[in-house]
Amino acid sequence: MTHVTTTAPAGADAVSGPAPERPGGLRRRGLGRIGRPGGRTSHGPGLVFVLPFSLVFAVFLVWPILHGLWMSFTDSSLALRDTTFVGFDNYAEAFGDPEVWSSLGNTVVFTALSSVPLVLIALAMALLVHSGIAGQWVWRLAFFAPYLLPVTVVTLIWTWLYQPELGLANQFLDTLGVGPVGWLSDESVAMWSIAALTVWWTVGFNFLLYLAALQSLPSTSYEAAALDGAGAWRRLWSITLPQLRRTTALVAMLQILASLKVFDQIYILTKGGPNGSTRPVLEYVYDVGFTGYRLGYASAVSYLFFALVIVVSLVQLRLFRQED
Repeated sequence: MTHVTTTAPAGADAVSGPAPERPGGLRRRGLGRIGRPGGRTSHGPGLVFVLPFSLVFAVFLVWPILHGLWMSFTDSSLALRDTTFVGFDNYAEAFGDPEVWSSLGNTVVFTALSSVPLVLIALAMALLVHSGIAGQWVWRLAFFAPYLLPVTVVTLIWTWLYQPELGLANQFLDTLGVGPVGWLSDESVAMWSIAALTVWWTVGFNFLLYLAALQSLPSTSYEAAALDGAGAWRRLWSITLPQLRRTTALVAMLQILASLKVFDQIYILTKGGPNGSTRPVLEYVYDVGFTGYRLGYASAVSYLFFALVIVVSLVQLRLFRQED
């Protein structure tokens, strides 16, 4: 007996029987991605991994921020146990406090003196190393090594350099026939001295960012420019610098925010002197809170400064997006 196999016409599967199961059929029968009824996924393993970080984040960041904000509305003090809610009195006092505005001005001056050199010098250092100069590892180590030093070591080194009688800086000026300079005792020079220290200490980080960006630039543009007869300066201005725009924006943003939060080197070197000419906002907050025992008022000043930093960050982001 002969069996004849025929091909069913379109739509015959609805009569003769169900079609073979297609991919995704498990979802139609109510099975989820991992085979759980109802299409629900299990978040248990993810929560186990996230929970330790969430606890640390809440205890050491969220709770201190909220507690400090509450303290800014009280007369909390290290000298008194009782605390009274005072509303916006601390903020009103901060706006009228000349010391707040003076320390804020010092912070802005330091930011201006340190941020611009830290961007330009880091770019020049990265271009020098990327040019293929001999002794690459020596240059990279020399440029980045100061960044690895702790602030106490850095300030100790520069304190010796700034010594009025025996310091290397004044000895160098003496060889030029110039009299000694009070690097840390002269009000007109102290902030410049701290800015120079900061540039030497932290420029290595910006140098690495620029060097990494330079190494990621495509070589095809340079090869085409060389074929067209473009020299080294033309390639720098027309190819390299435009392609480093995003990196420059990142470096400038990070540097401005870091300079606004300056505290360590100034406190160790001058403690805000001479005559408060180098005292930044954060040092004033420290003095008011832990020397004057006014924690509530210090919290109000710190949150006003925090709001200023947020505004500066948002303005920078907006400017960079417009440029893009």
